[in-house]
Amino acid sequence: MTTAITPLLGAVRRDLLIAVRRKSEVLTALFFFVIVVSLFPLGIGPEPLLLKKIAPGILWVAALLATLLGLPRLFAGDHADGTLEQMALSPSSLSLLVAGKIFAHWLLCGLPLVVLAPILGLQFDLDADALSLLVVTLLLGTPVLSLVGAIGAALTLGVRGGGVLLALLILPLYIPVLIFGAGAVEAQISGLAAEGHLSLLAALLALAAFFAPWATTAALRIALE
Repeated sequence: MTTAITPLLGAVRRDLLIAVRRKSEVLTALFFFVIVVSLFPLGIGPEPLLLKKIAPGILWVAALLATLLGLPRLFAGDHADGTLEQMALSPSSLSLLVAGKIFAHWLLCGLPLVVLAPILGLQFDLDADALSLLVVTLLLGTPVLSLVGAIGAALTLGVRGGGVLLALLILPLYIPVLIFGAGAVEAQISGLAAEGHLSLLAALLALAAFFAPWATTAALRIALE
């Protein structure tokens, strides 16, 4: 078991070390998230009821777009310098290496959004229960964004204008995550049960965790041929 997980942990460690050397790429997505979320209260004005109503959708859309910003770089650097070919030829499972890179992407682009979201949610007059549920939905939903996004990043690898094509491919697939994530918080604010939305988010996470690394690996092998 330890031998099987070692390549995954190695891929995570490598991508995190690379990100430390390229802090600007990571910080760009975080600043984008903060700025987009903060502009709405400034533009709409101090209307607590309206702000509370639109908060879940705004926070989730901003998180979705911020995650999307980091996807084009997920495999591009390794493809450009030949590392991806070496990974494909190594005795380690390519699926495990890909899973490690996806997990590293979530640590860099998803987890910081989960941490920042409740702080930014205070601008929308969300109470403690709504903020707590927001964190839970993001913890379940942002990994799905990284997993599904990795498939799109692999399919558009090396394609001219790949960033635009990636967005066109992935954004429709993000819609269920957006609906259930924002819907859970909206239900909590309205005094309704949010367990159904959370269960669906958890089911999406389980499906994505099972199929996405395999589908991404298959797409990468096609791109390398």
